[in-house]
Amino acid sequence: MSNLDPVRALYAAFASGDMPAALATMAPDIVWNEAENYPYADRNPYVGPEAVLMGVFARIGGDWDGFSATSDELIDGGDTIISLGHYAGASKATGKKMRAQFAHVFRVKNGKINGFQQYADTLGTAIALGR
Repeated sequence: MSNLDPVRALYAAFASGDMPAALATMAPDIVWNEAENYPYADRNPYVGPEAVLMGVFARIGGDWDGFSATSDELIDGGDTIISLGHYAGASKATGKKMRAQFAHVFRVKNGKINGFQQYADTLGTAIALGR
């Protein structure tokens, strides 16, 4: 098993809306950090899959129509995986569309994601949300 596998599985599960499969890619003690000034960074760090589900994924579902996180490139650094990609979606509050670049840094141990750090276009996201 490659350390790329749980990262690929996370993106695939998120894209299909399969939250149980997304959470299954995470270690029980995952530490998840959203980018500073990102709308969901207010509760950083999120510790554990349930915290990520309720604090990030559920809030995204409430704020966006057609939200996607697409990894355009994965860089294998052993136990550190870097994903370069983009978010897209339309704000439910404003109707404005968003396309924003991201870099995700994943830490993988024993076949599970145990750390996540997001870097993202916070301004583009805030504008779409009307904040």
